[in-house]
Amino acid sequence: MEHAVGVQLHQKWPTMSGEQQITCIEAISRNIQQLAAIKFPAYGSLYFDDIPIDSAWSDLAAYCNGLIDTGLSRLPPVDKTLPESPHLSESVATHTRLLSFGRDVIHKLSKDPRIRATAAPTLHHADLHKRNIFVSDDDPTIITDIIDWQSSSIEPAFEYADVTPDFAGPTPNFSFEDKPADIKAELCKEAFDACLQCLVPRLSAARALDGNLLRPFRYCHRTWRDGAVAFRQELMEISSRWKELGLPDSCPYPLPTSDGLVVYRREFENFVAARKLKQRLICLLDTTPDGWVPTEFWEATKSAHKEAFDGIAQAMRDAEVTGDESMSEEELRKMWPFDIE
Repeated sequence: MEHAVGVQLHQKWPTMSGEQQITCIEAISRNIQQLAAIKFPAYGSLYFDDIPIDSAWSDLAAYCNGLIDTGLSRLPPVDKTLPESPHLSESVATHTRLLSFGRDVIHKLSKDPRIRATAAPTLHHADLHKRNIFVSDDDPTIITDIIDWQSSSIEPAFEYADVTPDFAGPTPNFSFEDKPADIKAELCKEAFDACLQCLVPRLSAARALDGNLLRPFRYCHRTWRDGAVAFRQELMEISSRWKELGLPDSCPYPLPTSDGLVVYRREFENFVAARKLKQRLICLLDTTPDGWVPTEFWEATKSAHKEAFDGIAQAMRDAEVTGDESMSEEELRKMWPFDIE
């Protein structure tokens, strides 16, 4: 295995001018264009050809079954004792039931002309962020290498509709306070959208679709990893908007009772809060989503991580004293995305 040539774009990005960043985004988009131009006869992974589930699906119906079967394959035996976790608060039977409804829902969605028009088998890098892109040290607008291909696969183009690389997203917020949008970051986002529209119209068309049409595909195979909350919410959302979205007949997923809706929406609010917490910690600690940091920064990151937790925990204790509504420290520990010593 050869070493990547150049330096990480993550290191160069903060010192690049706006013009350099936009030129770099165009170069990255041309790499995406080259991948998207390759024609494939089926969907599937490039690497995991020895998994027990078929690793290639010849049409969209088979792909939909593959998503649900993947979700089911990740469920543990019903009688297995599970560790305490906020993501595992739902029973295996609940996951199985939701995935059964999910299969019917995504099969109906897969017949919609809008979905089929953006379903061509498409190769795309699964983690196209600044840490995985290498550029010339002398000219950071020149792409020299792209690494971390192991999760790349051939998926329907619409599966990438919500993929926004960090070079085209909002400026990282290194605090827990909301801040106004960064003009430079907004220009980068607009540049990326424009590049996709011109160079990879298939992906651009997918990004223009109503998100409710696509999110059931996105969460169905990840219910055991992320929890059933997100997938249930997407099923409820599309069921409530079925006619509004121009979908035929009725949604296979029946809406819960009004009392059930209140409970489930509260659970989803907690899920969203946990996601926001994790994203801000990633920015604050400068880690990957999995919490990885370079060895030389480990001690400093560990200290900053402890300081962040202690600070939020103290704020919650103060809120309890003053009678303000707040979660407990135990609830915070359950929501916290990284290990706490």
